[in-house]
Amino acid sequence: MLPNNIKEKIKGLVEDESYKAMKRDELSRIFVENSVDLQEFTGILDEMAEKGELFINKRGKVGSLKSYSMEKGKFCATKRGYGFVEFDSIKSDIFVHEEDRNGAFDGDTVIVKITKNQSGEKRPEGAVVKIIERANEKVVGLFKSSSSFAFVIPDNKKMDQDIFIPKRFFSGAKDNDKVVCKVDVWPLDGKKPEGKIIEVIGQSGERYVEIDSIVKSHGLKENFPEKVTKQVKKILDYVTEDEVKGRVDFRDSQVYTIDGDDSKDFDDAIGVEKLENGNFRLGVHIADVTHYVTENSPLDKEALERATSVYLVDKVIPMLPKELSNGICSLNPGVDRLTLSCIMEINHKNGKVEKYDIVKSVINSKARMTYTEVSNLLENNDKKMREKYSDFIENLENAQELAAILSQRREKRGAIDFDFPESKIVLDKNGYPVNITEYERRVSNKMIEEFMLLANETVAEDFFWKELPFVYRVHEEPDDEKVERLRNFINEYGYRMNISKNGVQPRDLQKILEAIDDREAKQAIGRIMLRTLRQARYSPECMGHFGLAAKYYTHFTSPIRRYPDLQIHRIIKENIEGKLSEKRINHYEEILEGVSNQSSTQEREAELAERDVDDYYKTVYMSDFIDEEFEGHISSVTSFGIFVELANGVEGLVRIQDLPDYFDYFEASMTLVGQNTHAVMKLGQKLRVRVSHVDISLREIDFELVTDIFSDKNIENIY
Repeated sequence: MLPNNIKEKIKGLVEDESYKAMKRDELSRIFVENSVDLQEFTGILDEMAEKGELFINKRGKVGSLKSYSMEKGKFCATKRGYGFVEFDSIKSDIFVHEEDRNGAFDGDTVIVKITKNQSGEKRPEGAVVKIIERANEKVVGLFKSSSSFAFVIPDNKKMDQDIFIPKRFFSGAKDNDKVVCKVDVWPLDGKKPEGKIIEVIGQSGERYVEIDSIVKSHGLKENFPEKVTKQVKKILDYVTEDEVKGRVDFRDSQVYTIDGDDSKDFDDAIGVEKLENGNFRLGVHIADVTHYVTENSPLDKEALERATSVYLVDKVIPMLPKELSNGICSLNPGVDRLTLSCIMEINHKNGKVEKYDIVKSVINSKARMTYTEVSNLLENNDKKMREKYSDFIENLENAQELAAILSQRREKRGAIDFDFPESKIVLDKNGYPVNITEYERRVSNKMIEEFMLLANETVAEDFFWKELPFVYRVHEEPDDEKVERLRNFINEYGYRMNISKNGVQPRDLQKILEAIDDREAKQAIGRIMLRTLRQARYSPECMGHFGLAAKYYTHFTSPIRRYPDLQIHRIIKENIEGKLSEKRINHYEEILEGVSNQSSTQEREAELAERDVDDYYKTVYMSDFIDEEFEGHISSVTSFGIFVELANGVEGLVRIQDLPDYFDYFEASMTLVGQNTHAVMKLGQKLRVRVSHVDISLREIDFELVTDIFSDKNIENIY
């Protein structure tokens, strides 16, 4: 009989540096004692090869991917046909020419063979040799039909092949319908992909159809399964006295929520008081969602599958049903709610947490405040707000004072503050965009942000030193090569980027941002800087958060809308209750990597869906402004043109062929330089543009240049 850990043993052997690739039968002699187990062993090898855990070549020799100069990663396509294989680890992306894709589509998990090693700043190159997992078995797109067949043109423009649909698989779809198509035959040896229509969304161009298409293209679900609905119906919509037993009672404390004007799900409540020694006591009270979402229940499985709530312009797709997210879990005013609380005593001079307790608790929020109300009270001494919240003024002023101390502490340790403006899209009662403004981050927004950051750090550090399984929010240090490219780029712009002896530190980047006086240039260069950094993700391993300059960080404060928070609440409560047995610890060690990966993946999909919906509404809005002129600044420079961002956050492209000169593109400095005039186009440069074309279906906006780029101030020598 083969041992339970046979896969680990096989992997350990083939990845050993001294191992040389051997045939299956040679390998079987090492692990198989009984001929009865031979077939099972061969099946395990094939399964591991299918998953990309090892590679079996045409001669049947088994080796590690590394031994065959291969890597497993995610294929990311471009509109131009070529692509890159990306990795979660610190490895450099691998460039893949169009002819070397071998049928890979955007998002597919693939094995790529390195054909050309990295040279200087040039990425390594490779060819896709195997597709491990298809990312897009269901494709959303536009149905274009003829009498006997049809094609689906994918909405995702990185999927650069239309999908052939035989007439028998039309399923009632009509020309110009938005549809969901299941791909049955993938492209191979020059063949086109084939599929069948499994859902008709509606006619292209209708608002709800376009939004639903975006939602479905990112694999997001709006409706909850029947099993979840049945479980929710059994949950009481009030807190019983039995549920309160064993909890710290904060129901008589001055606790309140501060959220957006339109918010309906309140995860967090706070209260701040000053102690006799001058220190602050900050209470951060978070909804105890795990009391209702029990492990492995239908609710829990659905929440993990979704992993996050998605906040679109016109609606929310919640992680949990509204009976929980807006009801019994939400910290609504004037009702008892079960919570997990992090109570911290904070030094009034340096902002350091001197004492803390993490406890199961119950609260009764005394007020539901909004960011606008509290900011008006604290910034403008608003008389109406002072009257409305007269009982809370001392508490709110304590909160403002404490937040300033915490902000100063974070700034001192070098945390990066990109402070990019966000667009707020305003819809009328019919769902049509009537305005796009900049979303304000005022004093109360920053105040709550500081308190949540501190609670997250405190909880993360506590469990790190307890050496218990946990889910951390990690942001690893950037890749050295990318940092060097950023350094060269910064130098081209006349700023000096110093790097600390121990490698680049957050404060090194923050100092550059502080040195840039021009707001638009700071935004544009900040975005380049952001792209240099790795993407934050979830992990069972504590690796610190580079951007926040924090050694320990987690997400504890939003269990209504993020699964990692819900997951760690379970661990925290079991620890408080003394139930973290060896069996439970082993259980968490087994599942947390999967939970982390699923949460990271779904977070990215949610962000992409939110961005796509924003872009849709921005193009609809700008379609009313054809031929009108606007002030903007260059937000990105490419070899095919410049992107110009308007004050309201709308971005459009000025194509290089529409510029009044022949321009050369300089990648190192991200500039365009006129061949005849030497006029320079660079990041942050202010321009006047005219809206020339809007394509709502592609969510693209084209601008024409109005500014005279040949004026003296635009003719610069960058050499």
